Amino acid sequence: MWEYTDKVKELFLKPKNAGELENPDAVGEVGSIVCGDALRLSLKVDKKTDRITDARFQTFGCASAIASSSALTELVKGKTLDEAAKITNRDIADFLGGLPDEKMHCSVMGMEALEDAIRKYRGKPEPVGPSENIVCKCFDVSEEKIRKTALENHLTTVDEITHYTKAGGGCGQCRHDIEEILKDLWASGVPEPKPPEKRKLTNLRKIGLIQEVLEKEIRPRLQADGGDVELVDVDRNRVTVGFRGMCVDCPMGNTTIRGIEERLTEVIGEEIQVVAE
Repeated sequence: MWEYTDKVKELFLKPKNAGELENPDAVGEVGSIVCGDALRLSLKVDKKTDRITDARFQTFGCASAIASSSALTELVKGKTLDEAAKITNRDIADFLGGLPDEKMHCSVMGMEALEDAIRKYRGKPEPVGPSENIVCKCFDVSEEKIRKTALENHLTTVDEITHYTKAGGGCGQCRHDIEEILKDLWASGVPEPKPPEKRKLTNLRKIGLIQEVLEKEIRPRLQADGGDVELVDVDRNRVTVGFRGMCVDCPMGNTTIRGIEERLTEVIGEEIQVVAE
């Protein structure tokens, strides 16, 4: 049984932006029902600014596929097409708090649907040539996709390719071919992975992380001793909290605040100031 994060469970049970836009400006489609996963992404784009004003999805697939599609629509809204084009499958997985290795192909599917939608909106032709070389006939995965996914995610084993593309996960006859592709790809040695680019959190995401830390880590500890804390306000990197119960006028209040600051700074990746109301 796979371990899913609370965010994956939330966006699976209560997905955001599900459905189809009326008269969309761009539509991206990947996968097929025959292969087990399919995604249709619809976008509304402001013609003057190239900014995505709305996004909807229709997905046939597992919980990870639905959650990844929902996460994708949340990530792209408000971004320009150039900004959206920089979104990677890792960004989708990170937004969800992570995905099981075996389900990373769902985040790749989301990235590919976005690429397809932007390509069509800009009137660029569909890629031809190497993409016709199908390696995995069970899941219709080309050599081009295997190479691209391996490079972008620093994949070096057949099992990793299966996790990210599903190639080799059916009859298994293509696993030797995948291994040969990887040997050729990394013939000159496997480069060190690039450090992930630090991306600034949106206000919505930052508030969500702060609330999550307080609800799941801080409050249970304080409640165990008869106290409590609530999030009152977030103003940039200044977080206002309200102490309740035994925590009111507690002589250890400053120590508690410093502990909350340290944990939030660690999670957010920016220095956070916590004050009591």
